[in-house]
Order: sequence, then C-alpha cells, then structure tokens
Amino acid sequence: MKTPLRELLGDLPFTAEIDWMLRSKNRPRKDHYNLTRLLKSLPDAVKAVKPYAEKAPKGKNVLLFATLHYWIEQSAYLGLVLAGMGHDVTLLTLPYSEWHKQKDKFTQRQRVLHTHEALKILSPLVKHVSMLDIQSSSRVSHGTLRAVKHDDLPEKIQQDIKEVSLWDAQYTLMREEVDMNDAGDKALYDLRVERNTFAAKAALQYMQMNKPDVVLIPNGLILEMGIVFRVARYLGIDAVTYEFNDQREQIWLAQNSSIMQQETDYLVDARCSLPMTDAMYERLADLENARRGARVWGKSKRLWQYVSAQGADVTRKQVGLDDRPVVMLAANVLGDSLTLGRDIFAASMTEWITKTVQYFAKRTDVQLVIRVHPGERLVPQAKSMATVVKEALPELPSHIHVIGALDNVNTYDLIEIANVGLAYTTTVGLETAMNGRPVISCGQTHYRGRGITIDPNTWDEYYATLEKVLADIPAHQMKEKQIEFAWNYAYRFFFEYPRPFPWRLMNFWDDLEVWTLEKVLSEEGMAQFKETFGFLVGEPFTWKK
Repeated sequence: MKTPLRELLGDLPFTAEIDWMLRSKNRPRKDHYNLTRLLKSLPDAVKAVKPYAEKAPKGKNVLLFATLHYWIEQSAYLGLVLAGMGHDVTLLTLPYSEWHKQKDKFTQRQRVLHTHEALKILSPLVKHVSMLDIQSSSRVSHGTLRAVKHDDLPEKIQQDIKEVSLWDAQYTLMREEVDMNDAGDKALYDLRVERNTFAAKAALQYMQMNKPDVVLIPNGLILEMGIVFRVARYLGIDAVTYEFNDQREQIWLAQNSSIMQQETDYLVDARCSLPMTDAMYERLADLENARRGARVWGKSKRLWQYVSAQGADVTRKQVGLDDRPVVMLAANVLGDSLTLGRDIFAASMTEWITKTVQYFAKRTDVQLVIRVHPGERLVPQAKSMATVVKEALPELPSHIHVIGALDNVNTYDLIEIANVGLAYTTTVGLETAMNGRPVISCGQTHYRGRGITIDPNTWDEYYATLEKVLADIPAHQMKEKQIEFAWNYAYRFFFEYPRPFPWRLMNFWDDLEVWTLEKVLSEEGMAQFKETFGFLVGEPFTWKK
C-alpha cells in the first residue's frame, strides 16, 4: 500500500488489527523493524528462567526502556535474567526503527502489534507495555503518534527536550551545525522535538503511576533514551544507563548519569590511589602495543589504527616535519554520541578546531599536526574534520599538516613525535599524557581535571595557556608522578571501568549461543556477572580483591 493510503487506514479504528490477524501476522516480515528471531527464541528462554524466578527472593520493581528493534531484543533477555534473580520487571518499548523519519500510522500500529506478539510470552516473568499504548494526553486512538506540545510538561523537561532534540539532529546529520533556516535541518529537529515530547509525556505518566525503584536505559543521552533518563531523574527515580565498548563480554554502566558522559569520579576515588603492579603495567602496555601495531586485542574485532607504527623518524619524513616543535591536535568523529554535550568554552568541536588552526596559522615557530580520527572511514557521511580545517584555512600554511582518516600514518607515531597534545574528548589525549607530553584538554572528557592535563575553562584561558606552554615547552613536560597517575588511571579506565556482561549489543545472538540464559543464571554465570546485574538495578558496586 502506498503511504497516503496507509495514513488514511491508520486513522480508521481496527484496520491495522484486522489486517494483522487476517494477513500480516504470519507473513515473513519485510519491515526493517523485525522481532521474528526474538519471537521464536523466547519460549525456550522463558522456560529456562522460570525455575530460577520461582526460588529467587523478592527484589526490586525494575523498569526497562528500549526502542529500536536491536535494543528491544537484548532488553528482553536482560529482563529475563533480572526476573530470574527475583526482580519485578517491566519492559517499556517504543517500537520505532527510523528515529529520523516519520513512519505512516498504519505501519506504526502494526509494529506495536508485532512487538506485543513477540513479547507476550515473557509474561508473567516480564511485563510488556508499549509506550504507544499508554493512555496519555499525547496519544490519539490506537497508539498512533501526533504532533504534541510542550506546554503541559514541567519547564525542566521542556528544556531537556530542546537540548536532547538538538543532539539528536547533530547525531543524525553527523555534523554540529544544525541550521534552523534550512528546511531539512528544521524538519528533522521538529520531528525529534515531537517524538521526544511524546516520550516524555508517556514516561512521566507511567513512572508517576507505577513508581519503579530503578529505570534501566540504554545510552541515556540521545533520542527517546535520553528523554526517558531525564524524566526518571526529574522524578527522583534511580536511573542506570548502559552502553558497550569494543570488547565482547563487557558493558559500560553508570548510575544516575548518562553512560555516554563517562563520569569516572567513583573509579578514581576507589581505585586510583592503589598502586600498580608489574602485571598491570604489562597488560596496559600490551593493549597500547596492539593499537600501535594495528592489531586487534582481547575479545575485540576492532582496529584502532589501520597501519602499524613505522617509527618517529620515518613518520617525520612522511609528514614533512622539520626540527620545530610539534603540536598534535587529535580530533574526534563528529556525530558520535560520546562527543555530544561535551563543550566547555567552545560552542562545538568544530569551533574549537576552527579557532585553533587560525591561531596556529600565525605561529610559524611551531608545527601543527591535525590527526583526523581514523574512525571517520567507518562513517563517510560524517562531516570530516579535514573539511573543517579547509573551511577555516582555505590556503593551508606549510607548517600545518592534516593527517586524513585514510592516510597511512599511525597515531602512536605522532604521539611519539609530538611535544604538546591538544584534545577534545578523544582517548588519544590520555595516551599522549601517558607518554609524558603536556596535554591541553578542551572538552569535558573523563580524564580532564585529574591532574594530568592542562584544563582551560574560557577562550582567554585557552589562548593564554597556548602562549605559556609554547613559550617554554620543556618546563611543561609532565612530572614522573603525573605520568604514573596517567598509567594508573588508564588501567582503571580500560580494564576496571567496563563490567563483565554476557551479551554485547553487536553480535548479540552469537554471544547468546556462548552464554545461554541457563549458563548466565548458573553458579558459573553468577560468579562472573552477579555484581554487574546488581549494579544494573542500582546496588552499589563492591570491588573484587
């Protein structure tokens, strides 16, 4: 059916339900939003969990929120484990696939039906509620979405919607400039405001009525995930957010903050005063050497570099560097949710890079090397930092060098060459400090404020810092104690900040074959993962000795 017809039928009562029962329910799904694999696997999963749930002591009232089919798949199994541990679990879903496009009402109603069909077997272990079924002033009949207004939401939530919707637009467009005079940009922003407003109203109503002890939310920064997190915190409800790094069997967790902000104060307080052993140094050095050598490490398939290190001398000649001091600016990938909302004195990373290269254009006494993040090759639709530099300086001076994402240059050779590092939020800033180089931290990153970086808070402070450091670079080299702390912190961040967890979002179904529900809930599984699942429901984390 063409979209206009589906829009019309979507407004008529029972059309989607009748079509679903008579025609669509048993047909192979061609829609990108597809929970068929989940539907087939859950009966055995529920059967496996029931014996554990029947014996488990009563736990907390847990609300899981998930949108997008892949998060819903994983959340269903996460909910089953928590139910098997005795918690009263509700899975609140928002069955969207296209966060950046408006889908016709008929299709959306059928997605609700498909989600109910896939998840009904979870009951009574896990209750399922669709956000599009919640009776609220933001809903019209039959679970379809309409344009809704801010005005009956608390002022704090209204402001949250505007902020998150802007991040949503940046995340989708993969550039920081969102032009409200551009029809496409404005339409995208308005759509995100509409959807986030709907989600805020539905979440607010549901949480006020059901009063969960804790809310679990993927990401917790962008899209409806960010808004549900904000609503939970507005109501004073504990919220745990989670995401995944490159390693399998690991998860990042944060209590009452978005995991994408990577707040590590608790890690520093609990762990960074402890000494490093030789084995810990060796493990961290092995990770760094793998990155330097463009090798995968541990249980990851990700390459952090695409060319192995060639050595400082070879790289100097390759880049065309002379004997003048070298300042290395390490960029992030635009659009990554790890970079959103991290601005301090610059309005954006783009502005920071623009003004920085314009400053260095006049500093012919030093050389500036801009390392475009190699990860840009994975998202070619993102605005490249090389483009930002070209827009700032159409005629690039000979003492400024741009190393593109596809260039055969290893970042760790540049760290070795550099006399000074500049970083926004990239981990390269931490690794540069580990090598004893002074690093000026310009974005709100997790290693800022730890005594291992120079941390200006205003443009005036930034320029003054550049002047001071460049005037006497040797005087600003890091002290031995600072380097020791940088290594200590890096070890905690890379190896203790991630928690053990059976199923990474990527390769979820493959991981499920290794860690079945029975295995996760067994003594073996609980020995590895019990503390992580406890942290997920808001329990304090105790470090293993």
